[in-house]
Amino acid sequence: MHVRLIKSFTFEAAHWLPTFPEGHKCRRMHGHSFKVDIVVAGELDPAKGYLVDYGDIKAVTSPIESQLDHYCLNEIKGLENPTSEMIAKWIWDRLKPQLPMLAQVVVHETCTTRCEYTA
Repeated sequence: MHVRLIKSFTFEAAHWLPTFPEGHKCRRMHGHSFKVDIVVAGELDPAKGYLVDYGDIKAVTSPIESQLDHYCLNEIKGLENPTSEMIAKWIWDRLKPQLPMLAQVVVHETCTTRCEYTA
């Protein structure tokens, strides 16, 4: 049986988007309450009855959450242009080696906007 599990975390952060046109509101420093969905997928182990413990996902994502929460994203190496797209890829690159079942990273920048990244 193939399943997908989703574990979410949130972080508060400030950023500005340096590649947006002069005068655009996103060129100014502003903040968001980001939500990130970590999606893992694979075949269920029938003997266990589950794919992976949600706690194992949290153990891998907690250090990333701490790196992002209450920081200016532009000051983090690799996030100098912290669009939702770049944040999703940045998270993917850090999680995939430790979480081989990673299938997707979804970054919700607001309650009505999100980026879905799948490599």
